[in-house]
Amino acid sequence: MIRKRSLIRGGTAVAAVGTAALVLAACGGSATGHNGHAATSASASASASQGQHNAADTAFAQGMIPHHRQAVEMADLAPSRAQSAEVKKLAEQIKKAQDPEIKALSGWLTSWGEKVPAEGAMDHSAHGTGGMMTAEEMDQLKKASGKAFDTAFMEMMIKHHEGAVAMAKTEKTEGAFPDAKKMADAIITSQTAEIQKMNKLLGKS
Repeated sequence: MIRKRSLIRGGTAVAAVGTAALVLAACGGSATGHNGHAATSASASASASQGQHNAADTAFAQGMIPHHRQAVEMADLAPSRAQSAEVKKLAEQIKKAQDPEIKALSGWLTSWGEKVPAEGAMDHSAHGTGGMMTAEEMDQLKKASGKAFDTAFMEMMIKHHEGAVAMAKTEKTEGAFPDAKKMADAIITSQTAEIQKMNKLLGKS
């Protein structure tokens, strides 16, 4: 009789442990469920903030990449053709600022699932818009050297920068992606300062 009672007690204890384990498992299951849900919503909001862009952001990035590439192409001509040390320095500055911006713009477009303009996609359709140089103007610049290059480079780059500043202002008012708006701000500040500097060097200030 005593032995039987202890067996029942033991059975009850086993049952209780089993129930506790089930309860814990259920809690654990719901906890991971919550965590899983939290993780999902966190990553969803992270990707939402990363991908929180609109058509203006896409247009800005797709327009600015070929625009910047052309400015870099122009800047690449300066070391061997420019006479003025100021122009060479300016060209170096332009390249240093715009190369990383091209990479950032391309990265955004890729993350948004948008088309990144191909290298050499300046398929002269973009030329003449947004202050872009035409193929003829680029050829003229490539043939120039010395003082003539300095003048042509600065006059063309002023026009080029003015186009970029206008594009950046549009992004600031119409864009939604915070990093793109921040870049637009930086472009307006740096390129406006460079325009003033070039006008001064050209004696136009």
